[in-house]
Amino acid sequence: MADPTIAQQSPYAVELAPGDYWWCACGRSRRQPFCDGSHKGSEFSPVKFTIGEAQKMWLCGCKHSGNKPFCDGSHKKLVTS
Repeated sequence: MADPTIAQQSPYAVELAPGDYWWCACGRSRRQPFCDGSHKGSEFSPVKFTIGEAQKMWLCGCKHSGNKPFCDGSHKKLVTS
């Protein structure tokens, strides 16, 4: 499996209204942290998640979280060149 593109080394802090969202898993979207379809033709698929009430969320920006789409601190362990 290919590694996703690291969109940013830190999480995205976003205020979300109730509803469905599609988190970018490939790292190529120009609408980070949300999917814009840039994954098409790759082995990546966006991750759908639903918010029941308005709240601030920390969404993974490095694309390596073990709790996708949410940040779990994995960005602190990545080695980038």
